Amino acid sequence: MAASATNLIGSAAPPLALVANTEKPDATSTQPGAGADTKTAKQSDASRALITPCDPWPRPYFLEGGLRRVAPYFFTYNTWCKERWRGRQLIDVFESEFRDRAIEYYHAAMESGQVMVNSERVGPSYILKNGDLISHTTHRHEPPITAEPIQIIHEDEDMIVINKPSGVPVHPAGRYQYNSVVEIVKSARSADFLPRPCNRLDRLTSGIMFLAKTKKAADLLGSQIVKRTVRKEYMARVVGRFPDGEVVCDEPILQISPKLGLNRVRANGKTARTVFKRLAYYPASKKSVQTETQEAPELVVLDGLDDIAPRDGFTKVQEGYSIVRCLPVTGRTHQIRVHLQFLGHPIQNDPIYANQKVWGFNLGCSDPDAQLNSDEDIISRLSRMGKDEAADAVAYHDEMVDAYYKKREEKMSGELCTVCDTPLYTDPGQQELSLWLHSLRYEDAEGAWSYCSSLPRWALPPAGIDGPVNVGGMEDLVTAAAGLVINDE
Repeated sequence: MAASATNLIGSAAPPLALVANTEKPDATSTQPGAGADTKTAKQSDASRALITPCDPWPRPYFLEGGLRRVAPYFFTYNTWCKERWRGRQLIDVFESEFRDRAIEYYHAAMESGQVMVNSERVGPSYILKNGDLISHTTHRHEPPITAEPIQIIHEDEDMIVINKPSGVPVHPAGRYQYNSVVEIVKSARSADFLPRPCNRLDRLTSGIMFLAKTKKAADLLGSQIVKRTVRKEYMARVVGRFPDGEVVCDEPILQISPKLGLNRVRANGKTARTVFKRLAYYPASKKSVQTETQEAPELVVLDGLDDIAPRDGFTKVQEGYSIVRCLPVTGRTHQIRVHLQFLGHPIQNDPIYANQKVWGFNLGCSDPDAQLNSDEDIISRLSRMGKDEAADAVAYHDEMVDAYYKKREEKMSGELCTVCDTPLYTDPGQQELSLWLHSLRYEDAEGAWSYCSSLPRWALPPAGIDGPVNVGGMEDLVTAAAGLVINDE
């Protein structure tokens, strides 16, 4: 890989902002039984969809309302029976392994033949065995994502280095299939193109990513990352005034809910280490809280804020925010987010770890033994988010802020799809498309190559205020990180 970074939207290849069609497609025009709106037609559609695996090309993208959308489509999932599934009933496996639908849906799908084994209708009580191929054909409704294009920082014969927008998942997973980095890049190139992600970024995290063009290139960079010969730096916008100097957090991290992907600092967790250093601090205006959209900053005036008393002294509405540099030494899931939360400075718009409705007023600060909030309580509260209430992506909780955000949230709309009766969601709000955490820099420890993006908009100084617009070298962070040898097992 070349050491220099460009900052261009594509080179010889088409720009990754390209979509197959910017006009809104007919949601059923390429699907079996287009235009059907009766129960009989729906059942007929589903039956015909099972005949041939469905994977529409070109991808049914369209842009609308500042979002990249995917028209509803039929899609067939195929998976081989895993060892842990053998000897179990088909319905039991779906109930324990797949959580995006109710158990009643899966039972009906198995009875109707939408779920099949070895291309045969077998029913819910079928006992799975080695070599079984399970197929599930469903009418998919993907959530929209930001229409912000994927930026190419560098490209050569082996690798594409991109700046991933916030809110875009890397791999197809869960409710996302075509609205993912892998599929968007593939759609911009060809159906045969297979980008191979080499580093991991959460859906809400933006920044530097590597997409290998060959398995050999992917294995080479992956090996460097595992051996820790690659350094990485993130930027975060956190609540309050972060301490001076280099701050090292060595708190272990435990995954308390694999189903929800939820982690927290716990004494019996896995070893983790992150080095932090404040780049800038911006005090809050007395009567305003700054939020931000993709297009431009927006000032939300909260009249009467002085009349709202902090409930326990932790509310940080008036403490401003800090821009913090982050060097993760280990690579635990949500490591930076969890460590910042534990230090009392969570990422300002984190919908999980800065959510007082989930963690309580202390937001998980200095609670390694779960004395303030049990794991069970945290899991129960978080599991309700996005169902009967929205994820509250703010670091504080008061009635005025709730009133502002409640109109900008994704939750069940109360409507059903006219083709498959799937409950439909409203569009996600900006707080569900953005997290103020950015993968700024990746570099080889020996200096062979380095890629760095510009600072994201939310990390720049507010209008009319002086502050840093560039980040220096990583020497201080690396020195602090070298203070302890970490066992990453």
